[in-house]
Amino acid sequence: MIKVNVFTFNAFSENTYVLVETETKECVLIDPGAYSSQERQMLLDFITKEGLSVKGIWLTHSHIDHVLGLEWAVEKFRVPYYQSEKDVETLRTVPLYAATYFGIPDFKLPTEPAAIIKDHDKLLLGKTSFLVLETPGHAPGHVCLYNEAIGVLGGDVLFAGSIGRTDLPGGDFSILEKSIKEKLYILADITKVYPGHGPATTIGQEKQHNPYVRG
Repeated sequence: MIKVNVFTFNAFSENTYVLVETETKECVLIDPGAYSSQERQMLLDFITKEGLSVKGIWLTHSHIDHVLGLEWAVEKFRVPYYQSEKDVETLRTVPLYAATYFGIPDFKLPTEPAAIIKDHDKLLLGKTSFLVLETPGHAPGHVCLYNEAIGVLGGDVLFAGSIGRTDLPGGDFSILEKSIKEKLYILADITKVYPGHGPATTIGQEKQHNPYVRG
C-alpha cells in the first residue's frame, strides 16, 4: 500500500510529498522544497522516525519553489532525481534568478545529471507504478504522476479551484488548458489530485467547479 504524506515548505507554501510503500518502508520524495535547516530537519526526522529508505526523487517540474531542497536531498540520501528532459533548462536557470529576484544566494544544482523521464514512462515505488503524463503549460517539461488507485501527483497544473500560472517563462495558457483537458480531465471523477500548492481535490470537483478550465 502507498501512503501519501505532505509537507508544506518555504515562503511559497509549496507541497513536498513523501510517498511511502508501507510494506517495505521504501519511499520517494516528490518536489523537495525544503529550504531552511528547520524544514530539512523536519523531513529528515520524519524519514528517520518512520524507518524509511529513500529510493529516489521525482520532479513534476523545476521552478525554484519545487527544488529548493533538491541538491540537499540528492546529497543527503545519495539517490537519483528524475525529471523531464524538456525541463532540464528550467532547472539550470534557477541559480540565475534565485539571488536577484528571491534573495536566495546559496542555491546549488545537483552535481549529478537527472535521470530523464518522458511521457508514458512508468516510475516504480516497490511494486507500485506511476504513469508519467506530460502536462506542459505551466513549465515546458511539467509532468504529472498517475496511479489509478492513488491519484495524481499534479504539481502546478491543477489546483483546488485554480490552475498553474502561465505568466512565467515557458508558460502558455492554451497549452496548459489542453494538458488539463486531454491528460487530467479524462481520468475518473473520483481521482484524487495532490497539487503543488494548497489542499487536495478531485478531478470531478474541478471539472464541475473550476472557473478557469471546464470539462
